Formats: sequence, structure tokens, C-alpha cells
Amino acid sequence: MGTMTKKDIIQKVHNKLGYSKKDSAILVEQVFEIIKENLAHGGKIKISGFGSFAVKEKQAQRGRNPQTGEEIEIGSRKVLTFKPSQVLRKDLNS
Repeated sequence: MGTMTKKDIIQKVHNKLGYSKKDSAILVEQVFEIIKENLAHGGKIKISGFGSFAVKEKQAQRGRNPQTGEEIEIGSRKVLTFKPSQVLRKDLNS
């Protein structure tokens, strides 16, 4: 199995729930939008049986340019983290 795209998710929702493709696309888009908005405002997403998403702040740090070896400053930034639930871990490892 390869990479699953948003289009593939919409098709699966269409097939499993019997919604029209248009309604399936709206449903998937709305779920993603709700998740993005919550994360953008500093919230966390916890999906029982799947895992949790959170945005964390990374502090500024010193780094090196691998081509020149020159030291550079890497600015602070936000990163998205995902922690799988025990159920998902068990399913992936069985």
C-alpha cells in the first residue's frame, strides 16, 4: 500500500458511508479544517484509539551549514507532534 491522499480518504468515506462524493469531500474538508484551526490556536487534538496531535515551540538554536561548516542561528519555530495511542501501536505491531 502506498501513500494515501486526501482524495483517497474522500473516496473511502464515499464507499463506506454511502455519501455522495461532494458530501464526502465537504465532510473530510471540514474535519481537517476543525483540526487545523484548533492546532493553530494552541489547542491539542486527542482522538481516542488513534493518537494525539499537539503544537510545540522549539527554541532558537545554533546549527551548522553542512556544505560550508559555517555556524548559523536556527530561529525558534512551532512543530507539530503526533503521539500514537496504545491501541494504534498495538494494531501496527500485530
